[in-house]
Amino acid sequence: MFAKVLKKKRTMAVLGVVAALAMAAAAIAYWTTTGSGEGSGSVASSNGTVTLHGTVTGELTPGGSSAVKFSADNAGSSSLQVGTVHAEVSIDEAHAKAGCKASDFTIGDTAENQVIAAHSTGVVLAKDGSISMADTEENQNACQGATISLALSS
Repeated sequence: MFAKVLKKKRTMAVLGVVAALAMAAAAIAYWTTTGSGEGSGSVASSNGTVTLHGTVTGELTPGGSSAVKFSADNAGSSSLQVGTVHAEVSIDEAHAKAGCKASDFTIGDTAENQVIAAHSTGVVLAKDGSISMADTEENQNACQGATISLALSS
């Protein structure tokens, strides 16, 4: 009877070892293979724009000129550069209808080439522009009190 119990214990022990080895082999079994694939990404076509502001610092009279102070805002997440500031002049509707001509006012391009840091506002640009009012042979009274607007681009 003792021999039967001993034989049964040996059998159980052997079966236990075999089962443990089988599970270990299954746990580390894997397939080997090769692979390939592809990936892609993109770079932004633009990382934002700079908003330009211009202020005519003095009142204009026929034949006179005034400085134009420029500033810039950059709400973007990276620094942006302002190149050459170009301005187009327009006159408020009431004065334009009265005969004030936007063509009587000239403002040249201003080369700034200044970097505007990310998340910045009101950055004063290094160079001032200059706007002038022509002294024509015509009566320019229609321009008295006119509001001059500048459409700025860079």
